[in-house]
Amino acid sequence: MMRLALIVAIAIIAGGARAEEHDLSAAREQWAQMSEEQRTQVREAYRAFRALPAAEQERIRERYRRFKSLPTGEQQRIREQFRTFRRLPAAERQSLLDGFRRYRQFSPERKAELRTTYQRLVQQSPDERRRFLDKLQQWRRLSPEQRERVRERLKHRRP
Repeated sequence: MMRLALIVAIAIIAGGARAEEHDLSAAREQWAQMSEEQRTQVREAYRAFRALPAAEQERIRERYRRFKSLPTGEQQRIREQFRTFRRLPAAERQSLLDGFRRYRQFSPERKAELRTTYQRLVQQSPDERRRFLDKLQQWRRLSPEQRERVRERLKHRRP
């Protein structure tokens, strides 16, 4: 229910006076069908949005415009991914959000490197991917000192 409320709030906010009549009409219809609790959530979301810096508000509006310009199937895929995300435990959701925040701070070169690594990972067979992820888990369990020793050994390894 909260998701619907937030979508409607964003639709209303993002559209503003420039909204297409169809979008505005759909938003009004959704509003009319909401419970008072849902309307309260939308009002709170709107207040929170208005409290954001103007640049952040514009970033959200632009993302909404981009989303609305996608084909219907792509919009549905994104909505399903969002539903899946919302079903995750809070700690896992927070971990993902933290990772995305860190990613945004990386240099363009580092982002390109990570995208390449990810593409190689998804192209691997399930067994290869499992072995890689097992090794990654082992790496994460190492202390910083142990990781440094591994790095040093790898530097001196012959190709």
